[in-house]
Amino acid sequence: MTDERKIPIVYITRVESFSACHRLHSPKLTDEENLKLFGKCNNPNGHGHNYKVEVTVRGPVDPATGMVMNLCDLKAYMNKAFMETLDHKNIDKDEPYFKDIVSTAENIAVYIWERMSKLVINSTVQLFEVKVHETDKNIATYRGD
Repeated sequence: MTDERKIPIVYITRVESFSACHRLHSPKLTDEENLKLFGKCNNPNGHGHNYKVEVTVRGPVDPATGMVMNLCDLKAYMNKAFMETLDHKNIDKDEPYFKDIVSTAENIAVYIWERMSKLVINSTVQLFEVKVHETDKNIATYRGD
């Protein structure tokens, strides 16, 4: 009798933290509109956050390794995708992506997704979700939709 168990699909998540500053300011709005919309977060000198980012991938558990993917590889992808470009940076001034895009948590999640999706390329493992915790109370989630 052969062991023909179904290979389980598992979601694994790695968490990294970075510190950065930004200014919520849209070039599509007037200074008055920006101030009214973003309030103190529109401070011309910016403000900072200690961001927490969760990256989740999904895939089958490899019967030989017992892993969906090596978490050391996921850590390296995260480092390359966003830690190097955002940690201890002024997001708006140091990252060209945000030159004309407001650096909201939502747009940071999309930025991370776009960069991670170029690195997590595997026939079995898929990028599932990026979750950006701007504060303990403000969280943006993106799944590539």
